[in-house]
Amino acid sequence: MIDIALAFDDGFWAPAYASMRSVCLTTRHPEQLRFHLLTLGLSAEHRAAIDSIGTDYGATLNHIALDDQGLFGDRIASFPTIRMRRFRPVIYARLFMGELLPADIERVLYLDSDIFVRSPIEQLFHIDMSGKAIAAALQPDRLHCIAGTDLRTRNAFSMAEPYFNSGVMLIDMAQYRGIDFAAVLRESLPQSEIDMFYYDQDIINFAFKGRILELGYRWNLQKPEPAHEILDPHILHYSANPKPWFIWSRVAFKRTYRHLMTNRYFYQYRRERMAGLLRRWLRLA
Repeated sequence: MIDIALAFDDGFWAPAYASMRSVCLTTRHPEQLRFHLLTLGLSAEHRAAIDSIGTDYGATLNHIALDDQGLFGDRIASFPTIRMRRFRPVIYARLFMGELLPADIERVLYLDSDIFVRSPIEQLFHIDMSGKAIAAALQPDRLHCIAGTDLRTRNAFSMAEPYFNSGVMLIDMAQYRGIDFAAVLRESLPQSEIDMFYYDQDIINFAFKGRILELGYRWNLQKPEPAHEILDPHILHYSANPKPWFIWSRVAFKRTYRHLMTNRYFYQYRRERMAGLLRRWLRLA
């Protein structure tokens, strides 16, 4: 089996569907895919759309409802509070995969939900990890992530060391289960330093320092613009704010992505987002 994990809430159901569908469309063996879906507040209608992946492609879906897990109270109280609007507390769910995923899983590929997979995922899933705990691609703007304002406000990381994006991670689950992320932070850093952490990504980089294998950028091409299409990326990661489902965005393979999500769900998702935006405006009025 090829085990793949995603973590998303109801506001990201359609992008998650598109990410999963991209994996199914480009693999040679969709029947070997097993998706582990760590979801928060997923409605019955949106779950039905997600479940169609199993019907259409023969993949296996394992739903893990985070609403019932008690993760988002005291468990993440010591983690940085989510302040950026494009991030949601559900991003911390990936830190608990060691206890949430089936115990017999030896390796899992974690994917963010703003992902477009363009090459057979088995080419990545079966690589030799050389004993490392995680395989991931470098973060392009890592120096700012590492050092903060004026490249001097943070001390937890060194600019001489690599720093990785957590949106695409191939994980050795035996090593991952051995980490208590909250304990690592609590025992290593003052709360003032933890408060500046870039959420789950900083935590993973800190906890697995020296134990991450570098992937080539084509396995996680971040913030892709149209000019990047010539690079023929294996995985596109729309990690910046211009997302392919925004009308005004200028991103790589935008037209293909719309059909990847399918016209039906693309326009449904747009209507839902517009309705949500209108509700926010009315509350502020």
